[in-house]
Amino acid sequence: MTTSQQTDPLIGRLIDGRYEVRSRIARGGMATVYVATDRRLQRRVAIKIMHGHLSDDQSFTNRFVQEARSAARLANPHVVSVFDQGQDGDMAYLVMEYLPGITLRELLRDHGPLTPQQVVDIMDAVLTGLAAAHRAGIVHRDVKPENVLLADDGRIKISDFGLARAASANTATGQALLGTIAYLSPELVTRGIADTRSDIYALGIMMYEMLTGDQPYKGEQPMQIAYQHANDSVPRPSARVPNIPDELDDLVLWSTERDPDERPADAQEMLDRLHEVEAELGYSLTAVPMQHTAVLSPTTETTAFERTALTTSPTRTRTTDPLGEIIQSTGATKKLTQTVERRRRKGLWLFTAIVLLCALVGGTGWYFGTGPGSLIQIPDSIVGSSPKEATAALEDLGLIVATGEEYSLEIPKGTVSSSDPGAGEAVHKNSTVTINLSLGPKPETLPSLAGTPIDEAKSTVEGLGLKTGDVSYQFSGDIARDGVIAASIGDQDVTKGGDTFQGETVTFLVSVGSVPALAGLAQDAAEKTLTDADLAVGDVSQKFSDTVPRGNVIEAHYDTPLRPGDSVALVVSKGQDLVQVPNVVGMTVNAAKQMLQKYDFKVAVDSNIPEKFWDDVIDDLFAVDATDPAAGKMLKRGSTVTITANL
Repeated sequence: MTTSQQTDPLIGRLIDGRYEVRSRIARGGMATVYVATDRRLQRRVAIKIMHGHLSDDQSFTNRFVQEARSAARLANPHVVSVFDQGQDGDMAYLVMEYLPGITLRELLRDHGPLTPQQVVDIMDAVLTGLAAAHRAGIVHRDVKPENVLLADDGRIKISDFGLARAASANTATGQALLGTIAYLSPELVTRGIADTRSDIYALGIMMYEMLTGDQPYKGEQPMQIAYQHANDSVPRPSARVPNIPDELDDLVLWSTERDPDERPADAQEMLDRLHEVEAELGYSLTAVPMQHTAVLSPTTETTAFERTALTTSPTRTRTTDPLGEIIQSTGATKKLTQTVERRRRKGLWLFTAIVLLCALVGGTGWYFGTGPGSLIQIPDSIVGSSPKEATAALEDLGLIVATGEEYSLEIPKGTVSSSDPGAGEAVHKNSTVTINLSLGPKPETLPSLAGTPIDEAKSTVEGLGLKTGDVSYQFSGDIARDGVIAASIGDQDVTKGGDTFQGETVTFLVSVGSVPALAGLAQDAAEKTLTDADLAVGDVSQKFSDTVPRGNVIEAHYDTPLRPGDSVALVVSKGQDLVQVPNVVGMTVNAAKQMLQKYDFKVAVDSNIPEKFWDDVIDDLFAVDATDPAAGKMLKRGSTVTITANL
């Protein structure tokens, strides 16, 4: 046991009161695999425990559970069996059968390229297991040598369905491409979409690597490798390693076509072709048992291949089983060789079965070709046609027509919007096809949106199947910032709600808050305030003010409604309107009055002359003695200046 295993806190722990952890096998990015003892059934198992820091991430937990569900659906000798799955506190675990041995990756790393026969043996087992997954509607999505197990007892199994998805889902991976970059199909790289043909591509890359000892594409960065998968064609393996049979070259090229439609549809189709290649190359023939003819000295240093050559008789009818020998040289037993030979003998009875099937084809050809069993494709042309036209078209094909109704945004009311089964699908004669007539867009009632935050309003609108249109903005003292001032559908005001139809477009007028207060601010501060509020500074005028200091804004003028980008005019204070009192002492009263009134002053006369003697003539005779305020004083325009005239 290594130091890291000695310090592993899970070693010796009892999981869920049942599984006693013995030692660690491997550690990956998502989980660690341990050997454990099932105390209840007293058997050795492998237990896969998800890393603790991933347990809070629901997506990782879902993938972990998905692995258990995907593998548990498969009952195939070439798929690692799943016994149990559960949760012990915050620790998610998966219990699988324990397979002592090595992985295909370890085999390639230790021995380099495999012989064509070894490649066929491994591909036969892997394709058999993967074909079972594809028949169950499961796409593995992470086929690579690390997930192919070569057990000590000769079994070959595929494992790690942590990335598996339903084959019909055909969905993108979402945040990032899943799977090892060296085995990703072009459609996964370019569109993030995987189906059974993506697994076939990964198998083709793996087969290339087994034949040549290397992957077809390399690069310093993962994206360089991904680019080559998306844009280049995989070369023939024989271009790197001569003497590889053409049949295996062709199988690699077929399975790694960039266009998914050009590849085998699934693992079963590729397996069928592999069996044909196996027979063509003579690998399905029964071999003469090995005869041990030499004994090595304990001191002799030889490689695994050399030991095999020394203990194998040259009298076999074909090449000795190299796969069995290599695995045996890494600690496997003779049982693997027996398993391989049994698999090859399948070729004989498979050939017999094919002959029988061919005989049946002739008898059933009529039934499925032109008889009652023939399939009819529902035409695309019925969508958008009238009910009468669609009914006639389907009845002419020998189908029974029923009608239904559904709301539709695209198809005009009263015409066919869809069918069940759908257009393009194949059905038997005399099957019933339901044509759904469009009711037009579905009616919806829109709630009041006045004052609602715009994000919430958009969610409400889109949740009802309506579309979000243009959003414009306006200053408002009544509606808070980002609140809806008004909403409309065309000319219809729906601010306070109303009846609508799905697919209609709602436009919004949204508040940016109140117009900024400018009165009393210094001119430069007022201009900055306008700029910060996304408003332009318009005309700036000045006038006297008794209350606003010189240089400060008296008032602002703008058009309503005011929108971002509009101009605001400013009126700036010139301060108080003060005038200097002129010197009128010595002037006649009339002359003094005229002078003071010229400066916009009001004039009051203080005199000791009796009023009964006072007239315009006297005004022109008497001179001014003094003024109040005195000459030179600054006085607000329009103020009263008192002049004094005496006898």
